Amino acid sequence: MNTVFPNKKGLRGTIAIPADKSLSHRAVMLLSLAKGKAVIKNFSSAEDPKSTLNLFANLGVDYKYINEKTLEINSCEGLRCADIPLDCGNSGTTMRLASGILCAQNFNSVLTGDESLSKRPMKRIIEPLELMGARITSENGCAPLYIRGGKLHSVNYISKLASAQVKSAVLLAGIQTDGETIFTESYKSRNHTELMLKYLDADIETADNKTVVRKSQLIPKDIEIAGDISSAAFFIAAALIVPNSDIVIKNVGLNPTRTGVIDVVKQMGGNLEIIDMREISGEPVGDLRVCYSPDMKGAEIKGDIIPRLIDEIPVIAVLASQAEGKTVVRDAQDLRNKESDRISALCNELKKTGIEIKELSDGFEIIGKNKISGGCELDSHKDHRLAMSFYVAGLAAEEEINIKDFDCINISLPEFLPLISSLMY
Repeated sequence: MNTVFPNKKGLRGTIAIPADKSLSHRAVMLLSLAKGKAVIKNFSSAEDPKSTLNLFANLGVDYKYINEKTLEINSCEGLRCADIPLDCGNSGTTMRLASGILCAQNFNSVLTGDESLSKRPMKRIIEPLELMGARITSENGCAPLYIRGGKLHSVNYISKLASAQVKSAVLLAGIQTDGETIFTESYKSRNHTELMLKYLDADIETADNKTVVRKSQLIPKDIEIAGDISSAAFFIAAALIVPNSDIVIKNVGLNPTRTGVIDVVKQMGGNLEIIDMREISGEPVGDLRVCYSPDMKGAEIKGDIIPRLIDEIPVIAVLASQAEGKTVVRDAQDLRNKESDRISALCNELKKTGIEIKELSDGFEIIGKNKISGGCELDSHKDHRLAMSFYVAGLAAEEEINIKDFDCINISLPEFLPLISSLMY
C-alpha cells in the first residue's frame, strides 16, 4: 500500500528519465545474436529487461556489469540449449520476441512466465511464426510455450494487428531465415527493432507500414539506451495538472512511433516544449520542458495514433479528467490484454476518485473538468502503469489516495518515487 498526498506547491526541477525498457530488451536480444562483445550503456534497472537478460544468460550469453547502468554482452559462442525452462517473469516483450529468435535455433526451448503473463495472448505471434515453419505448442494460445527449434522459411505476412511485438518476432525469425521475409501492418507500430537491426548492419528495408528483412549476421556495436518516453509520460502528466509546476525531463527517447502522448498533449493545449534534439545509437532523443496547463481541452484519440501511445493511455485518462470538455479514446481494445484489463480496471478505479468516466468496448469517454476528490483506496490490479497513473491523480486530488499493491511499479520504473520526490518542494 502507498499513500499519495495532494501536492499544493507544484513540481519543479530537472530529472533524467531512466532507460527505455523496449530498447533495453532489444539491445540484449540483438547483441546476443551478433556473436561478439559489445557494451550497453544506460541499461534499464526495471524487472522486465532483467528477465530478458537472465533468459539469454541461460542460453549461453555471458554478461557483466561494468557499473550500475553499463553492461558488457559477450555472445561469441552463440546461443545454446538451456537445461531449464526459460522464465520471462511478467514481460510479454521477452516472451514474444524471444519466441521469434528461438524458433529458428537448432534446439528446443520452453518459455514460462508469472501468473499474469501466463494469461496474456501469445497466439498473435504463434500464428505468423508457424507460417514460417515454426513448431510451437501452447496452452490454448497462452504460456508456457514449447518451441521445437529448426529451419524456417521466409513469409510475406500481412498483420491485422498493429503490434511491435508481433512484428519484431517475425523480423527476428526472418534475419535467421533464407529468402525475403516481409511484414506489413495496418498502422505503423513502434520501430525500435527495425532501427536497431539497421544500426547493427542487418539487411533490412522499410517503407511506410512494410518491412523487409533478409538473412543477416549482426555486427556487435556499443548501444546507448535513451530514456523511456512511457516512463516520462507520468511526469509530463503530473506537471501539466499540478498547479505551479515547471519541470525539465532530460534524455527522453523521441522516436516518432512512440510520441503519440506528446501529440495528444499539444492537441489538448498543454504547455510542452522539446529542446536539444539529438540522435543516440540510431534513435532520436531530446529534453522536454513541461509546465502547469490549466486551460487544456478534451480530445478525440483513435485510429493510427493508438499504437503510438498504447502504454500511456492510463495516464492520459488522468490528464483528460483535468481538461475542459469531452475526451474520447477508441480503437484501444488491446488494453484489455495487458497486465490487467486496463480499460475495465482504469474506469472502475477512477470513478472512485470522482472522475466522470464511461467504459466503452474499445476505450472510454471522460467528461472534464473534474475535481479529483481522493479520500479513497484504489486497486492497482498489480499493474504498474495503473499504479503510477493513480499516483499522478493523487498529486492533483483534494485528499490523499491509497494505492494497493503499489510495489508492482518495480516491473518498469523502480525509480518512480525518488524522481517524483526530487521535484517536490
